[in-house]
Amino acid sequence: MRDRPKIKDIAERAGVSAATVSRALADSALVTAETRQRVLDLARELNYRPNVSARNLRTRKSMSVLLVVRDVGNPFYLDILKGVEATAREAGYSVLMGNTENDPARETEYFNMLRDGHADGMILMTGKLPPAGGWSHLPVVVALEMIEGSGLPHVQVDNIAAARGAVEHLIALGHRRIAHISGPVPEPMSVRRREGYRLAMREAGLAIPDGYELRGDFLLESGEQCCRSLFALAEPPTALFVANDEMAYGTVHELRRMGRDVPGDVSVVGFDDLYLSKAFYPALTTVSQPRAEIGRTAMTLLLTILSGGSVRWAEPLVLPTVLNIRGSTAPPRS
Repeated sequence: MRDRPKIKDIAERAGVSAATVSRALADSALVTAETRQRVLDLARELNYRPNVSARNLRTRKSMSVLLVVRDVGNPFYLDILKGVEATAREAGYSVLMGNTENDPARETEYFNMLRDGHADGMILMTGKLPPAGGWSHLPVVVALEMIEGSGLPHVQVDNIAAARGAVEHLIALGHRRIAHISGPVPEPMSVRRREGYRLAMREAGLAIPDGYELRGDFLLESGEQCCRSLFALAEPPTALFVANDEMAYGTVHELRRMGRDVPGDVSVVGFDDLYLSKAFYPALTTVSQPRAEIGRTAMTLLLTILSGGSVRWAEPLVLPTVLNIRGSTAPPRS
């Protein structure tokens, strides 16, 4: 088997020292543009790949980061992973996916990996820190889910404003009996989406009858269960604002099972804009989050920390959302 090319092989072909090749590959300003280009061309020609293990021994870095989520099977995370991975790859880092399944022991295990040097940083999307504490000094960026009082940098959307806009859309269509299926309150993201719902209703002078606010868990089955409870009421709603798309799918399935038309009898709005929402029938009106941009921004923040930047941020970075209006909403029947 042919030995993998080394820096010295490039140096011999380029007629420069190994140190110059190393600087050129690191994009050092100490190397002229002409020499850097010659080195890069030769590196491609020889199919040179850096010896990561040796570099890690020198720098005491793993050159990998953790992306830790609640459920690796949730398609919501895929675009975020793509954004994280693209930005990480440009900086020479690999991305390891951590799946906690809401297990505190597994959450602690990933933080121990970070503390012990098996990864250089973490993007955390579980909304929770391990109970033992003592993690705030570690290079961690919180994405989407919020951990209040942690002092960690956050990348998120304005959940209150996004939810408010979704409910205002239903109100503008003429709906007055609007119910809400929340996420797992009291988690901050679920609380904020519920607050956006309440704010829109209050500003429109609309009452929220008893039984119109139900708590789900972001899973499809809880959308079905909450929908059954809502339509067992003496005066059921004509529209639903559901705190995520997966529960909205369950809601629409249950409405069909009960013989109710969407949007003819009931309008439904979701939150997340999963890729299936366009293919769903009827196509789901939903709040779209910039998932790939969230991933890129979170990784950029983490790289700033890993290069020596501050790990304390006064305010979260808030990215914009868009309400995508599709076929699941329409004016109520008179």
